[in-house]
Amino acid sequence: MTDRIDLTGKRILVTGGTTGIGLATVAQLVRHGARVLTFGRHQESLDHALEQAGSGPGTVAGLVADAATKEGIDTVFAHMDETLGGIDMLVTSAALGAQPIHEMEEDSWRYVVETNLIGTLASARRAILRMDAQGGGHLLFVGSISTEIKAVGESVYAATKAGIQAFAETLRKEVAEKNIKVSVIQPGSVSTPMQECSDDQKEQAIADHEMLYADEIAETIVFALTRSERADIVNLRIEPRVQKTS
Repeated sequence: MTDRIDLTGKRILVTGGTTGIGLATVAQLVRHGARVLTFGRHQESLDHALEQAGSGPGTVAGLVADAATKEGIDTVFAHMDETLGGIDMLVTSAALGAQPIHEMEEDSWRYVVETNLIGTLASARRAILRMDAQGGGHLLFVGSISTEIKAVGESVYAATKAGIQAFAETLRKEVAEKNIKVSVIQPGSVSTPMQECSDDQKEQAIADHEMLYADEIAETIVFALTRSERADIVNLRIEPRVQKTS
């Protein structure tokens, strides 16, 4: 096949690109020649992310913004319009972990929902309006196998990821005629700052095939984005060989 999508010059917005899977994805996209914009809540982590993006034929820029707020998402898309002239692909990886809802303060669990779910929907809506006007695009949402395994302690987090899953599977039927593809990547356990364990414990889990590197998820995201125009990766579940399921 010679009709896979070439990412060279593609205008791609990555939410949550300052840590974990988002950071690894930004670096992969730059290496594939994409023109990437990302954002985070803190200047220090944003600066670190831009440094870590590495070299490649692509470019990366960033700004400070909060995915949980309307103002933050508006600022990001205004910057996208101004600097890149539009958007070809959206990758949403902005997410926060959570405790059981009865162990969290009201404002805290609401903020997780606003970041993980509402921020994803708000980004998707703004991207769709732009993609529809230009004749197509690709929306890729980073979900989680938490929606399937429903592990103790993940009630709030799993609810947000289940919402994204249902949203994406329904949305793809609504925008198919607009030439917009919709994909969900469902990672299992991944070595990111969200994991509540030490770096040594993460490395041991990776060695024991109980955890994946963030780069492995980023490679999967690139795979989904580069399929042919006729192929849509609807759901792709990737997990370590020895995945804990409870």
